[in-house]
Amino acid sequence: MSDKSHHNVYVVLLDPVVGGMSRVIKQNPRRDPRKPCLYVGMTGLTPEERFKKHKKGIKDSTFVRNHGKHLIQKLYEHLNPMSYEEAVRMEKRLAANLRRQGYTVTGGH
Repeated sequence: MSDKSHHNVYVVLLDPVVGGMSRVIKQNPRRDPRKPCLYVGMTGLTPEERFKKHKKGIKDSTFVRNHGKHLIQKLYEHLNPMSYEEAVRMEKRLAANLRRQGYTVTGGH
């Protein structure tokens, strides 16, 4: 597959109820409950297209489908676009960085 640097990372604001889920709490032991819950992902689509697919249940994260509010562009737009390999690394790096800042983060595989 030829890679033309069209991949993107993205961040979705989740409903605060996600922060009370036991598996999410376990993934975010240093979370600051005053900061929002986020989902971090990567895609070959635009972040907007990918968010719509999540909400329609197409290759979705249950967190985004059921609790996703909207994209938070200021957290990712300066990073995009990039190659697939860069996006795989950046998804993990962005999730880890947001966790260090106290956000409750899901995704970021």
